[in-house]
This record gives sequence, structure tokens and C-alpha cells, in this order.
Amino acid sequence: MITAHDPVSGSGSWLEKQWYCQGLWQLVLLPLSVLFRLLSALRRLAFRQGWMASERLPVPVIVVGNITVGGSGKTPLVLWLAQFLRQQGYRPGIVSRGYGSNAEKARVVGLLDDPASSGDEPVLLARNSACPVWVGSNRVAAGRALLVANPDCDVILCDDGLQHYRLRRDIEIAVVDGRRRFGNGRLLPAGPLREGLWRLRQVDAVVVNGGDALNNLQAAQFRMHLNGVLLRNLRSGEKRLVAELGGLKLHALAGIGHPQRFFEHLRSLGLDFVAHVFPDHHAYRPGDLDWPDADALLMTEKDAVKCAAFADERYWALPVAAEMDPAFGPEILKLLRKRDGREIA
Repeated sequence: MITAHDPVSGSGSWLEKQWYCQGLWQLVLLPLSVLFRLLSALRRLAFRQGWMASERLPVPVIVVGNITVGGSGKTPLVLWLAQFLRQQGYRPGIVSRGYGSNAEKARVVGLLDDPASSGDEPVLLARNSACPVWVGSNRVAAGRALLVANPDCDVILCDDGLQHYRLRRDIEIAVVDGRRRFGNGRLLPAGPLREGLWRLRQVDAVVVNGGDALNNLQAAQFRMHLNGVLLRNLRSGEKRLVAELGGLKLHALAGIGHPQRFFEHLRSLGLDFVAHVFPDHHAYRPGDLDWPDADALLMTEKDAVKCAAFADERYWALPVAAEMDPAFGPEILKLLRKRDGREIA
């Protein structure tokens, strides 16, 4: 059973479903998609010709993004990269727009920050990456401020900045949802694409999150899977295996770009539950989760950072970690060392 709890959620789910099918209604939006394509092309041309200024930071920049609207697994990949680079002797920092954040000017994200002011994903990154995290609508300014505050930082990870051409980048990584792929293949608003499929030919690496590999792809391609079996209680911090909750009356909620991925993961672990879909980046209130019959409420870590303030002992988060193709790390390390001038071992 799946329910939606907000008018925005209902309409958003309907629109997303239309993006991932073919329908006559899309013909009405095709002129707007053509206009979107034209404006996007003019914007790219403006940056390429120098009519709009792009800026380079004094350290290498790795951008992790996608070409579709909605979640594809960027944040777990950024966390994986942060840990991997630290293990290799780098000192990474992370910059983000901070969707849902009220930060216009660049500022640091603290471990105890309110997601309503800093954004849910930046708070999650700050708590789990062991790296400095800065947010701001101007990612160049956020990167410069991060480097001033952390002069030992020698590489910047940019979360969700593939189309932010104002910030020059040294390595581009595009994340693709291996199951949903590119929907109907149309640009916004008739489809889910922010840029055409041609964009994948320009990046340094394509990471496919779940599902099958992409065909006819010229860029280097790597596989990623998200796994997690250990729940964390939001109130006590206790950790329990997912299987230990079997037999209880469970409700699961997700306010992420692709909630079905979370629900499918729980079902693959043998759980039976009532699923509740909320809009991506939803700002939860206690009344949103008023299910008296629930023995336990299960949610993603992204949802948990916004529910922790009012959580009781029934609230559990399921952290997931990226499992990467073994060839991915060495490839990124090779590209990075080539960009920053370090000798390749």
C-alpha cells in the first residue's frame, strides 16, 4: 500500500509518471521543451565563448551530477568519494547549492545545523563525510570561502553541479538511475531531462546506480549499488538489523527523488510495511507521521535529519552506502593526479 500526504506529492508523482511513459499530453509541452533546449544551448554557448564568466578554483574540482530531474544516487557517491580520497591522502571539501536551504551567501554547514536553513543533503554530508561542507547559491563563492576557512583542502567535491557552468571543473561524473534511465527521453517540461543524452559523451565517467549497463556509451562506465541492513534509532542511537523488525506493524516513508528505490530495498530485506510518499526535500512536521498503529517508522537518512527533532523511540533510519565498481576509484585517482600534477604511482 502506498499513500501520498501532500497535494504537491500527488501532483509531483503524476508528473513523474508521465515523464517515464509515452502520452499524447506531452505533445502540448513539446514547444516548451524546444524553448528549454534553445535557452540551454544559448547558455552553454555564452559560457564557452566567455560572454558569461566561469571561474576556476585554485584546487581541482570534481563535479557529481546528473542529466535528469530527481534522485539518482549522487549524495551516496559524494560520500564514497570523500572517504576514498581521504584514504588516498587527499583533504577534500564539499560544496553544494543546498536545495531547501535559505543560504544565499556562502556559509559552512555545522553538524547540528537545522536542515531547514542549510538543506537536508548538506547536513547529511556534513555529518557523514568528515569533510568541511559549505553551501550557497553561488558555488564558486562557496568553494572560495571553504578554501579560505580550510587552507589545507586540496580538492573540492561539488554535489549536483553538472549544469552549474559558472564553476569550472576538472572531472565530471554523471550518475544515472539504472532502472528509470532517461524516461521518455524528452527535455523539461515534457520529460525529465535537464540536458540531452549527448551530455554523457562529454563527462569523464558515468556511474550507473543499479540496473543494467548502458549501451553505446563512449564515456567510461562504472556500476554502483546502494546497500544497507543496519537500522539506527533516531531517539536512542541504538542499532538493529532490519530483520529484527519483522512481524511488527511497520510504516515506511520517503521524501526523496525516487522513493520506490527505498521501498524496494526494504522489501528485498523481507519487510512488510505501509509505504508513504512525500515530496522530495519535504519539511516534515510531527502531524505528517501520525500513524498510531505503527510499531516502527522506517525512513532514509535524508528524511531522518528532518525528523530527529521530534522523533520518539519508534523512529528508525536506514543508512545506505555505495558499493562501487573496483575500477572506479583507480580511474578517478588517475584523472585527479593528471589534473593536479601529482606523479601517478
